[in-house]
Amino acid sequence: MNSLAGAVVLTKTGGILGPIAGILGWIMDLLFRFTSTFGIENIGLCIILFTLVTKLLMMPLTIKQQKSSKLMAVMQPEINAIQKKYKGKENDQKSAMMMQAEMKAVYEKYGTSMTGGCLPLAIQMPIIFALYRVIYNIPAYVQSVRGYYETVISQLPAGYQTQDVFTQLAQACRMTGDKFDFTNVNTVIDLLYKFTAQQWQTFIGAFPAAGEAAVEGGVNAVQAIEKMQNFFGLNIAYTPWQVITNFFSGGTGTITMVIAAIAIPVLAGASQWYSTKLMTANQPKQVEENPTSDMMKSMNVTMPLMSVFFCFTFASGIGIYWVAQSVFTVIQQMVINSYLNKVDMDELVQKNVEKTNKKRAKKGLPPTKVGNVDDMLKKYEEKESREESARMAKIAKSKAQVEESNKYYNQDAKPGSLASKAGMVAKYNERQEKGNKK
Repeated sequence: MNSLAGAVVLTKTGGILGPIAGILGWIMDLLFRFTSTFGIENIGLCIILFTLVTKLLMMPLTIKQQKSSKLMAVMQPEINAIQKKYKGKENDQKSAMMMQAEMKAVYEKYGTSMTGGCLPLAIQMPIIFALYRVIYNIPAYVQSVRGYYETVISQLPAGYQTQDVFTQLAQACRMTGDKFDFTNVNTVIDLLYKFTAQQWQTFIGAFPAAGEAAVEGGVNAVQAIEKMQNFFGLNIAYTPWQVITNFFSGGTGTITMVIAAIAIPVLAGASQWYSTKLMTANQPKQVEENPTSDMMKSMNVTMPLMSVFFCFTFASGIGIYWVAQSVFTVIQQMVINSYLNKVDMDELVQKNVEKTNKKRAKKGLPPTKVGNVDDMLKKYEEKESREESARMAKIAKSKAQVEESNKYYNQDAKPGSLASKAGMVAKYNERQEKGNKK
């Protein structure tokens, strides 16, 4: 087993992702049960259906995020003008504050905020990470699948964890060390989920009773596991690189399996590139000299290439998910782009302003109005002027106090003379005595 893939275990994740992954696993379990009613028990198919369902569930958030991006495209000329106005003055505190105020004014003019487009993405991110955990950990989250593995384990003899065959299989799957506790059923399922066809044969040869274990209806559990993990000739627990190297090293596999193993990473990269291209159709155009623009263009190429590389080293189930994700994203994006092209931007801005004003009213703030940028800048400049006047008055007052003090100390003698200095000491003492008497 590939070392990278071997590092992934199937026990459930904790933290904030735990409950989200639990819900997504429940959805996938429903899908597995649904396809089972038609006599189809295939994890690869369930991954595709699961991807479709999760894309549909997250579609409202996706539309909200892309509406924000569409609005940014309208706002961008004004944003670019402000950035150009203050170019080279980023380190000047006053200029930076002025630029921030102007940017904020533009966002309020359109009834949005600088973080408005980030909120839908922030909500989606935990869901996306939880999705990966479920895809990696299918037997841990999908109870219907887990049941087959539990049936096999129930037929193992006492002390099987210490037998040579078992420890050798664990070593072959890179699951050795103190962190792998095979007295825990979850860890054993982790191991069984990684087995190749040859490893299953070795396992059954050492533990015949496990190979004869049957689930309800008399179906052989091991055969059912191998069948449900097979997707167009590929075991979804295998990595494409593993399939390719096994074939060319004279091991198991066919040329069809090799083609399928190569196709998954290539399709994952190509579909991701095209879906990104469609998504950026509604993104605001960056200023040419803006370094962010070049970085985004570079990422739009390098990320699909990275997907190709990672798909070769990850289990094929992840590759199937990436391909399905990108294909459904392409279809979804075509629908969203068609919808957004019909959206009246003036109406969208007005609705955004109304929502903003409701929030402002709850905070006791006055309503913002479309087109109030100049007013906001004028108020900001007036505030800056008042603060500057107050600062200059304070400096003038301090200067007058210093001059008055110097005049008092130097009035009876030539400034800088010994007599002047002695007089300053005497008058200082005189003042101190008067102060103490008070």
